[in-house]
Amino acid sequence: MPFDDGTFDAVFTNGSLHEWAQPLQILNEIARVLKPGGRYCISDLRRDINPLLKGLMRVFVRPKVMRAGLISSINAAYTEHELRNLVSQSDLDSAAVRKNLIGLSVTGKQGTS
Repeated sequence: MPFDDGTFDAVFTNGSLHEWAQPLQILNEIARVLKPGGRYCISDLRRDINPLLKGLMRVFVRPKVMRAGLISSINAAYTEHELRNLVSQSDLDSAAVRKNLIGLSVTGKQGTS
């Protein structure tokens, strides 16, 4: 990213992690551009959602044209275990990986390890 080290108080990204071609490099860039004490939140879908829920989403998401993209994004997303492994290799400090019904989040505060 074209920013100096320690530029931002916070970094937030939602719904794009599964699209990152080089996720470890991006996580390290997030760590680099955060000020000491800066917070981060990364959230996305998770691949291992309940198959029944995935099926319901396939049927009920509107507009209908969005369904294929949503299912493709779910299929490309990480599992909790995969994301924990990826984050553990990164420069992010104090990362907490959590899962919910349809997604995953990574939150933390940089400069605290």
